[in-house]
Amino acid sequence: MAVNPFIEQPHQIRRHGNEAAAHSFANWLKRMYPGDVSKRVSHETIYRSLFVQARGVLKKELLAHLRMTRTIRRSRHASLKRDGLGQIKDAVSIRERPASVEDRAVPGHWEGDLIAGPKNSYIVTLVERHSRYVMLAKISNRDTNSVINALIKQSRERSLPLVKLPEELYKSLTWDRGKELSDHKRFTMTTDIDVYFCDPHSPWQRGTNENTNRLLRQYFPKGTDLSVHSQAKLNAVARALNERPRKTLDYETPAERFGQCVATTS
Repeated sequence: MAVNPFIEQPHQIRRHGNEAAAHSFANWLKRMYPGDVSKRVSHETIYRSLFVQARGVLKKELLAHLRMTRTIRRSRHASLKRDGLGQIKDAVSIRERPASVEDRAVPGHWEGDLIAGPKNSYIVTLVERHSRYVMLAKISNRDTNSVINALIKQSRERSLPLVKLPEELYKSLTWDRGKELSDHKRFTMTTDIDVYFCDPHSPWQRGTNENTNRLLRQYFPKGTDLSVHSQAKLNAVARALNERPRKTLDYETPAERFGQCVATTS
């Protein structure tokens, strides 16, 4: 957007009013200028540009032009009781997650889970939705204290060689309804990272993480003891995945895409 004087003008988005989302504006350009590709832009580019302009946060006045006056998607009939989230105290449903997270255009939103092995062995898996960047953490067991401590430590680790994970690139974490995150409030209070919980029996709501876990089984087959792997080994596996080109990223690697995000927030 920044290299196209026509598209970068703020009034081009404002003129469509509060009811126009990024998708609508992108499609409007295609319809109005079918023969001029220089006046086209994808909805992802719109979101990314706004993210850069706001230095990691979509400002209220910009967000208002993207999603009417709503900042979150919410079901009229959603309730913690129906979602089964009452088992986790003060859990926040995925339905409360900001709308800007949904289409992956804005980086900094992660999905997490555990993969399990025999002898009560587990690995924490974290995937960034925008770049598919993976981080793994070794844990001794799946009790909430161990998992939360591992997540807090991981949030402070270096994401790339010699680069500490910027706060702007770890703003939310989406998890399933496992009791290992019962102490999620301590995680949020320590890291300032929001936690959202999926609906019951809805693994597709963490689809990026589910797909990554399947890839991880190439390195950690089902039925094998996961406790024998050191954190160094987990880091090496994560690096292997992060350096694998992905079709969904136009054959960029997650490391390249995530590195671009890190450079943007520097």
